[in-house]
Amino acid sequence: MPESQLRPQPRPLLPIWAALLASAVAGPTLDLAYPSVGWWPLAFVGIAFSLIALVGRSVWGSLIVGFVFGASFYLVHIEWITRYLGAVPWFALAGLESILMAVGSVLLTLAYRWFPRAFPARWASLVGLPVLIGGVWTLREIVMGSWPYTGFPWARIGMSQSESPLAHIASWVGLSGLTFLMVAATAAVLEAVRGGALRNVRRLIPSVAIVLLLFFTPQYVTTDAGGMRVGSVQGNGPSGYFDSRSANSVLSAQIDASSALFGEEMDVLLWPEGGIDSDPTTSPSTAAALDQVAEEVNAPLIVNAATVRGDDIFNTSMLWIGGEGAVQVHDKTHPVPFGEYVPDRWFFRALAPDLIDLIQREYTPGTNSPTLDVDGTTVGLAICFDVIYDDVVWAGAREGAEIYMFQTNNADFRDTDENLQQLAFARMRAIETGRSVVNISTVGTSQVIAPDGTVIDGLSAGVAGAMLTDVPLRTGLTPAVVLGGWVQGVLAWGSLLFIVGCGVVMRRRRRLQQ
Repeated sequence: MPESQLRPQPRPLLPIWAALLASAVAGPTLDLAYPSVGWWPLAFVGIAFSLIALVGRSVWGSLIVGFVFGASFYLVHIEWITRYLGAVPWFALAGLESILMAVGSVLLTLAYRWFPRAFPARWASLVGLPVLIGGVWTLREIVMGSWPYTGFPWARIGMSQSESPLAHIASWVGLSGLTFLMVAATAAVLEAVRGGALRNVRRLIPSVAIVLLLFFTPQYVTTDAGGMRVGSVQGNGPSGYFDSRSANSVLSAQIDASSALFGEEMDVLLWPEGGIDSDPTTSPSTAAALDQVAEEVNAPLIVNAATVRGDDIFNTSMLWIGGEGAVQVHDKTHPVPFGEYVPDRWFFRALAPDLIDLIQREYTPGTNSPTLDVDGTTVGLAICFDVIYDDVVWAGAREGAEIYMFQTNNADFRDTDENLQQLAFARMRAIETGRSVVNISTVGTSQVIAPDGTVIDGLSAGVAGAMLTDVPLRTGLTPAVVLGGWVQGVLAWGSLLFIVGCGVVMRRRRRLQQ
């Protein structure tokens, strides 16, 4: 192919100073799409600013621009980490995520550089390039959500849509698929504008098609399986890591709040993560207190505590039946690095001994099923931050969960956006799986969420209270649960292989010209 027929390497849309400014604006703009503000359309604006800053950049330029975008986003989005732990963990986590953002930004820049030269037809750039950009962004998100130390999949783009009309797309393609479609739609609009859409509106067809897909695809509906009467209790006890408390004061707060439900009919009583501050499997007095509560409500309990088995400590949810004790258990699958255990403690203690020494327990990851059988009804579980990991939630659905009960303890993040951001995850999981979710916290915010994402019942943060709710049950698997792993694999590995292929094609054409 003659040199004159090759499209030139794209020139930067912005000078470097403007690209850095755009990236610095993109981060806080994207954050505003998440709770507590929740202006979901701003997610598209933040994505657009980030992409515009990367077009035509050098590798080093994209690293710098990507780092600024990551830092400007994460320093705002996870500011709640400073509530008790101060600035060091905040800067450490935000810094790590920003570095990963920067590395992923290089791939986005290469996609913008190589794809048009490998496939010079205008319609290829209008259709194929946005798809590749969406895939590469999703690849970056998947890597950041799984590495290092199980990753930090907290700020996935799809999660910003928990209150938007796009949330239902997650029932078909999962959260990663929703991220992909949002980024691809944004990239398609940008390509249409760059390609002269103001002169030829036909070039808007790809972006309009994706937008129509996002807004007009109905939610996948699972099958009605009756209902379950669930009591759930938010004790608002002193359950934070640094809270002053006496022995069993958290347990006492839970029992006091549960007393409003004594004598009521229910199928199960749910308490939050950390609702018991002693191990009921080894403490006779704690076991007796739970037996008494089970007798008062005439129903089994789903409770949570730190438990010890041999040399291991687990964050354990258990089905407690009065007089029988813990008849089934589920241990948290992904203990939080630097929160519930310290990976490579010898190394990190040398860097920050005072902070690392605060973390005395070393929780062991659980390997048992994230489900409990409550009198013939299968209940799916996710303990606190496990709600952000696809494998835990999908495993529950695949093992027959008809309802989810998420137990969490937000006490260390009182009066921050953390509990509302986590609640957004719970709502998206309800929509993604087509299951009701009872999300119960020690201190709030607690809600019962229907399979379509609507709120059935709730308790405000910072108050003690109890809910007694008739919760719908569902059976059947959504496409997101069935195909979610395949969607992620195709988007991630497919995008990476396609970029490599674009580079190979471009180099081959260069050699043919010589």
